[in-house]
Amino acid sequence: MIRPHFSSTLATVIALTFTILLGAQVTQDEHASHHPGQDSPTEVGVPSGGAGGMEGMAEMMQGMGAPPPKELYPTLMELSGLPPEKRAEVKAAAHDRMKSGTVLMAEGLDRLVRAAPTDDYQAMQEAVALLREGMARFDSGLAAHRALSENQDGRTIAMNWFRSQMNLPGSPAPAEQWSLLGLSAAHLALMVILIGFALAMIAMYFLKMRRASTLLRRLTEAPRGPWGGSLRVARIFAETPSIKTFRLLEPVGGPIPFTFLPGQFLTLTVARDGRTVKRSYTIASSPAQRDYIEITVKREEQGFVSRYLCDEVREGTLLQVSAPQGYLTFTGKEAESIVLIGAGVGITPLMSVIRYLTDRAWPKDIYLLFSCRTPDQFAFGAELEHLHRRHANLHVVATVTGADGTEWTGLRGRFTKELISQSVPDIASRRVHLCGPAPMMDVTRAMLLELGVAAASIMSEGFGPPPGQRPHERQIAFEAAVAQADPDAPEVPSVLFTISGKTAQLPADMSVLEAAEHVGVSIDYSCRVGTCGACKVKLRKGAVTMAVEEGLPPADKTRGIILACQAKAFGGESLEVEA
Repeated sequence: MIRPHFSSTLATVIALTFTILLGAQVTQDEHASHHPGQDSPTEVGVPSGGAGGMEGMAEMMQGMGAPPPKELYPTLMELSGLPPEKRAEVKAAAHDRMKSGTVLMAEGLDRLVRAAPTDDYQAMQEAVALLREGMARFDSGLAAHRALSENQDGRTIAMNWFRSQMNLPGSPAPAEQWSLLGLSAAHLALMVILIGFALAMIAMYFLKMRRASTLLRRLTEAPRGPWGGSLRVARIFAETPSIKTFRLLEPVGGPIPFTFLPGQFLTLTVARDGRTVKRSYTIASSPAQRDYIEITVKREEQGFVSRYLCDEVREGTLLQVSAPQGYLTFTGKEAESIVLIGAGVGITPLMSVIRYLTDRAWPKDIYLLFSCRTPDQFAFGAELEHLHRRHANLHVVATVTGADGTEWTGLRGRFTKELISQSVPDIASRRVHLCGPAPMMDVTRAMLLELGVAAASIMSEGFGPPPGQRPHERQIAFEAAVAQADPDAPEVPSVLFTISGKTAQLPADMSVLEAAEHVGVSIDYSCRVGTCGACKVKLRKGAVTMAVEEGLPPADKTRGIILACQAKAFGGESLEVEA
């Protein structure tokens, strides 16, 4: 029994096959053109004899037992090179295959119609095989016909047939692809990604190296704040009758626990007789010497600390030290040459520079212009002669102001503008460091300016208080200033020291440091002329003027730090200072 859907499918197949048969029928004229001398072919599907359809079918079945005709597709591979007569043979062969294929499909369809009601599946499969074989023959003949009539490429037709037989996918349609220098867009995109990745890795490498360098520099550089602790006096050298050098070591051994630059100073804290006093002294030794530092101190008759050091301190004494401090430094990187002008014990910071530069065999010119009162006050004379013999770039010019009655054979008198210009060629183009008493520095600075030295190239560090500014003299001067304050003025400014809680009047021309000393507020100081920076304090309220700010870095100034020795009230406004 045939199921309804199978019946409909079969009807469709029959209709298609009938259409194929009609399309594949060959006219007598066509047959005569391909088979001259033969009778007209019998119409396919219609018995030619009176014996009926079965006889015609038998004849067709006889052909089915014969070997299958040679496939046309191999011939199509050579179609383009075939001569006309061969092309005619191919066309005839194609015609025969279409005809034989039509016969096989008719036979297969007939068998299928007859086998379907009987449920003989084997017979139905054989019928379907006949249909396939017939379809294959017909298709090959049709393809050959088409290739001949439309002049198609035989190779392409044969290749497509081969792919269909092997169930291979068809060739992808060629697409027009964009390229640059022979590289496709995909290759270029991949190259861009790889180059970007490489650049990112290189950038990360340099970033990591920079961070590591910054960290290493922070670990190796000296701490920002001064170090504080005890150092032991290891040796004491008498440089002159009134000047001694103290060599200080780490009490437990090893290098000095801080680093410094040539020209910086330390501060000693001395507690004696119920008083605690701080004094600053320039480090005279070279920073290249890491196992010790040296300070050179002149004994002052009224000096609280200098008399203690020169009279009482012995080898083995521990000293309370805070270091380093100061900005008047020179390491050889700041200029192509250096001119050092000093007087008296003010030679100590200059000696640190000379020792450091000669330790490192600095090749540029070093000029030392030194003046002292008597020959026996010429500290480091023997060492300077030794260094001068070993280092041709070290030029030393010394003069004595009180050489009468002595055996001094060198220059006498104070430095003059002519002596400076003769001793230092092209002085106007050089960097100059000054260190000594305030009057000596004022006079020398004026001469240097007249010689054409730029003010920015003259660095100075005061040594000792100005004349008439001993402690008791400063006290008298401050009280006089308070007494002379204008009684008609609305109010005399004052300064509140926020840490101690003490308040002092601050008359015009009096500094914050002088006001602090007047009421007993302790503020560290050294030069009192604004160059060393030892008296820096924080200004909490008000505004000040400062005549000299050499010891105050710009960064400190922006944070409200002032030099107490120079700070004076501005505009009659009272101040608040951390002290």
